[in-house]
Order: sequence, then structure tokens, then C-alpha cells
Amino acid sequence: MKILGNIVDIQGRRIFKGEVSIENGKIVSVKEKEHSNNQYILPGFVDAHIHIESSMLVPSEFARIAVTHGTVATVSDPHEIANVLGLTGVEFMIANGKKVPFKFNFGAPSCVPATSFESAGAIIGADEIRTLMANPDIKYLAEMMNYPGVLFDDAVVLEKIAWAQHYGKPVDGHAPGVRGEAISKYINAGITTDHECFTYEEALEKLQKGMKVLIREGSAAKNFDALIDLLPEYYEHVMFCSDDKHPDDLLIDHINKLCARAVAKGMDVFKVLQVACVNPVKHYNLEVGLLQPGDAADFIVVEDVINFKTIQTYVNGNLVFDNGMSLIKPVAFKRLNNFNCDKVKNIDFQVEAHGENIRVIEALEGQLVTNELIRQAKIEKGCIVSDVEADILKIVVVNRYENAKPAVAFIKNFGLKEGAIASSVAHDSHNIIAIGVNDDVICKAVNLLIEHKGGVCAVSNINEAVLPLPVAGIMSDQDGETTAIQYATLDNMAKQLGSKLQSPYMTLSFMGLLVIPALKLSDKGLFNGNDFKFTPLEA
Repeated sequence: MKILGNIVDIQGRRIFKGEVSIENGKIVSVKEKEHSNNQYILPGFVDAHIHIESSMLVPSEFARIAVTHGTVATVSDPHEIANVLGLTGVEFMIANGKKVPFKFNFGAPSCVPATSFESAGAIIGADEIRTLMANPDIKYLAEMMNYPGVLFDDAVVLEKIAWAQHYGKPVDGHAPGVRGEAISKYINAGITTDHECFTYEEALEKLQKGMKVLIREGSAAKNFDALIDLLPEYYEHVMFCSDDKHPDDLLIDHINKLCARAVAKGMDVFKVLQVACVNPVKHYNLEVGLLQPGDAADFIVVEDVINFKTIQTYVNGNLVFDNGMSLIKPVAFKRLNNFNCDKVKNIDFQVEAHGENIRVIEALEGQLVTNELIRQAKIEKGCIVSDVEADILKIVVVNRYENAKPAVAFIKNFGLKEGAIASSVAHDSHNIIAIGVNDDVICKAVNLLIEHKGGVCAVSNINEAVLPLPVAGIMSDQDGETTAIQYATLDNMAKQLGSKLQSPYMTLSFMGLLVIPALKLSDKGLFNGNDFKFTPLEA
């Protein structure tokens, strides 16, 4: 097979008219040749850090959509499903991903559970990490979220890192806001990347100290604008990633959009493409081709190197996307789950008042970090309730793995004027998380998810809608388009209920992520991520 086009030679920093020859899934030659074809041929895009589960799609279905944007590979941390199902969940992701022509590169989840301050469905200890690291399908140790464990020399944490080093595999980092001597110690422990930088200065320090920085632009966390000006000087040490990409967003764009945005800012196209295509392959030692003779035939054909609109995508020489149509077929899979709680009652969410002021989580648009506010509580009949006028709403987390008393706190900036929204996608333990204007609607939303054994839902005074997620309570068993439409309907309903957030469900899913400061809620209580300990609701 021979394909003509303008060859984008990233490493040679030139574009020339040529011909790519492919045999048996490999590139045999890349030759200069005159022709009248104006399309461009370049290596496929690689998402350098993503949780496939956040798309609410199983890997095979994720691949079917991703190739439409020129993505040929991902560096994927399966810790979402691992927190629900342990090693069985990781094995499911690998096996399902192998059924389609796409290059998933899974890591060993380093923090299951993410902390000891929440209830998860499984535990992955140092022995399990050793087993995973010996598996050639596991390419790296996934993000070490327990950065306090690294800084305070936790023996289990250090043993997990040691097993990755023993097998010569990179260790991913997760150190939001960690600076100075602390980040130096974190890096010296053997951790090579970070995707959690949210300021230019933080990312610059990490780069200067030898870390690779991943510029993240996902459905919730959007750090592109803050960090992209690092690319021209540090293009050899930067990568692009999504981290979390909801299904409706995945239908629209992927890494291709970040390339277009960077080029639109006047950045050198070869530097941009090195970040998007080359650096992840080199850093993680991926078996992904880079348009060189002898490489796997993983490449894309695009209209131009401005907007990067994909015409065709090839993986191992297989045409997997062609002129608007994904050629990856749906595959059959088992619907594994772990959902073992009974329905709740309104009274379970009541909070007796003992003082006038409460700590309030302040959610921030486009950020995973939150602030801690002190506000006057609204008290009715001796109980603290949602203050809709002040936009201080009740937030609850319900343990989905066993029957337990729900945790209750309050949150600002979700903006609901009526009803409730709820999700069993709640990083990282994936218990049920819900926000609402009163206990009745919160209870109704939570029970709707318990009835479906997982999903995302919205409840108004007159209506309810749910997207079932029967695979581990976090992924759909439907195709990507169907899932995206259902999710978009719920997203719109949340906004009709009053939410002003761009991605209310994605933001909701991170309000239980204790390893991101400052204030979050686990199923065990309100948690201060700065001090790494529980904190009382009343101030």
C-alpha cells in the first residue's frame, strides 16, 4: 500500500511531497516524490495521560471515537475501575482494549484506594504492583497521587515505586501545588511527570528540576492557557493530555484541538507536533510508530497543519477512520460491577445544627482544586439545610460498597435553584455523590442510582433522567454516540436546574477527590487536602 501526501517530518523539521509505503503493518519507506495531492501525512496523536473510564465508555468504544480525531494511542491509568474492582478491573480494560486496532498503554494504578480516608471497592498493594509491573501489557506506574506518602517516606509507597524501577518502567506523578524542597524530594524518589500544574510558575519549576510536564485540557481541568507558553522553550519535555474527557466532548475533539490552538498562537508546528506525537512515545517507550521506516504504520492524514482535521487514521497499517466514518466495530464484553448498598431515606441526610457557621467547599470553574469558605449556616427546625439564595447547597457522599451512614457537607458555585444531580462517577473511589436543594430530591437522586447500580442522573420537581452506567458503575454498555447524547441531555438538565458550571457533572465527580486541595468530601466525612486530615463541618 502506498499513500501520497505532504510528509510532515517532525524530527527532521521539514515538510516535503512524498510517498509512504506500507507492508505487513510496517512502514517500508518514506520517499520524496512529486504529486498533486495536498493532504498532509504525520504521526498519530497520543494522549499522554487519560482515564478511559472518564469517557463513560469501555476502551473499545473509546477507540472507535478517538480515531476520528487522529488519536492512535493513549497512556491510560485504569485506577478508576481498579478502585471498584481491583486487578479484575485492570484486566478487563486490557482485554477489551486488545479487541480493537488502537494502542492503549495501561499503567499500574499506584493508589487504590487513593487515600485511607475513603471507602473503595478494592485495595492494590505493593505485591499487586509487583505482579502488574511484571506484565508486559503494563507500561508504567500510574500517577502517584499519595504525594504525602512520598514526602514522608511511606514504606508501601516507596516499595511500589521501587518495583516500577526494578522493571525499568517510568513513574507518573501527581503533585498539585507542590513546590520547593518538597517537589525536589518527590522528583528524587524517581517520579518523572506531573499533569497537575495549574500555574506557569509551578510548571516552570518542575521542568527546571527535571520533570516532564503534561499540559492538561480535559472536560473539567483546563490548564492549557496557563501553561502553553512553556512549549516553545521546553517542547522536548512537555506533552499534551486530557486526564478526563466526557463522552460529549470526545465526540467533538481530542489532542488535535490542542495542536490547533497552539499553532493558532503562532507556535512552531514541529515543536507542537513533537509534544503531541513524539514525546509520549519516547518517554513511555511505546510501541507506536513515528512515521519512520521500520516503524509500525501508525499515522494520520489531515487536511492541513493548522486545524488538523483528520481525513484518515491508520493503526498498524489498518485504516480505522476514513472520511467521517470510524471503521472500528463494536465488540461484546461482560458487564462487571460492584454495587452493594440499599436505598436511603430522607432522614439519613439531616444535619443537626450546633453552631452558626459552617465550612463550605467552593467549587471553581475549570479546576479540580477547591477553596474553603466559612459561611453562616441556614438553620431550619434545628437542622442545617441548603441555602439556595446564597448558592450554598447540601452535598452528600453515600458508600456504594456497603450500607453506611452518608457523609454530608455544603458546597458553593453549583447554582441549582431546584432539584438535585447525582453520580456514581466520583473520583477516585466512585461512591455516590449528589448535590441538591433539599433532602427529598437528594434522596430521590441517590436512590435512582442505587436502583440502576450506577449512573448519572438529574431530578427536578416534575422530571427525572438517568444515564445508566452498568460497567463498574462508571461506564456505559452503549455506543459512544448514544452515551454522549444521554450525557448531553443530563448536562443540559443540570443547567436548566440552575447550574452555571460548564461541566457540572465532571466538576461534581471531583468533589470527592481528597488528594486535590483544599476541601473535599469522602464517604467518611469532610476532608482538608492541605492538612491531609478530616475537618469538622461547623467552624
